[in-house]
Amino acid sequence: MTVSESNPVRDLPLHDLPLHDLAGFTHRWVDADGVRLHAVEGGRPTGPAVVLLAGFPQTWWAWRKVMPSLAGRFRVIAIDLPGQGHSERPELSYDTHTVAAHVHAAVRALGVPAYWLAAHDIGAWVAFSLALDYASELRGVALLDAGIPGITLPETIPTDPARAWKTWHFAFHLVPDLPETLLAGREREYVGWFLKVKALAPGTFDDADLDHYAAALAAEGGLRASLAYYRDAAESARKNHQALNRQHLTVPILGISSSHGSIPDMAASISPWADNTTGVVVPDAGHFIPDEQPEAVAAAIAGFIAGGD
Repeated sequence: MTVSESNPVRDLPLHDLPLHDLAGFTHRWVDADGVRLHAVEGGRPTGPAVVLLAGFPQTWWAWRKVMPSLAGRFRVIAIDLPGQGHSERPELSYDTHTVAAHVHAAVRALGVPAYWLAAHDIGAWVAFSLALDYASELRGVALLDAGIPGITLPETIPTDPARAWKTWHFAFHLVPDLPETLLAGREREYVGWFLKVKALAPGTFDDADLDHYAAALAAEGGLRASLAYYRDAAESARKNHQALNRQHLTVPILGISSSHGSIPDMAASISPWADNTTGVVVPDAGHFIPDEQPEAVAAAIAGFIAGGD
């Protein structure tokens, strides 16, 4: 099923949340093993498929500047995770292996037999678990600046103010009920802090971006689902290690770090669990690398695919 903002379908999830259109791309909703997920698809239908996943507090829109640069060579599919953007916000476990199964089901529902995966932040949490569970159907995975549960996520939150501002929210999001009490009605302020402070250039995000991400978080179930990824992180870590006890990551991994991000060397942090890891550091960028340096990210992904093919 394909819809556009000018032809809304009222029975879709979150029909009251405005859609952002991107030239050359189409909104689609698919049944992903019982959860309705939103995908934005375009590019070259016969090209290699590239699936893009975003993290907190964003949606597929995080990839809007990267997608057109990939569209000339690849079939590009950006997917909102369960609970994110225009996807359904189910009452289920948000551990990354459960979520990965739904994402993979969405890709299969779109008729993609094998694909490349690029993912940022919480999206990278899901991508790591997906690579463990569905290696035979993945060509390669690019992971962008993410502390992955049980892998690159620190066991303790630093108390040094020079570092604590990057990770303090992990503990805050785990506290029962308090984040919901403090954040309901203040989603824009919260989203704005993350986007403005963690980007290297203060003007990376404009008011329209803040409005979009805040509205998605404030929509029914958005805050609950976003926090659930953190609250289920311990289960994600347990399942990651359970899978890694059976095998290492066998698909090629590209670690994309940035000059001012959270994880200085993604490739090095992943390499103990992966057989084939390479890395690149994007200059002049903070945590939100696809927004800050989209051409560099698109080039890194395209080069990764070219090297694999």
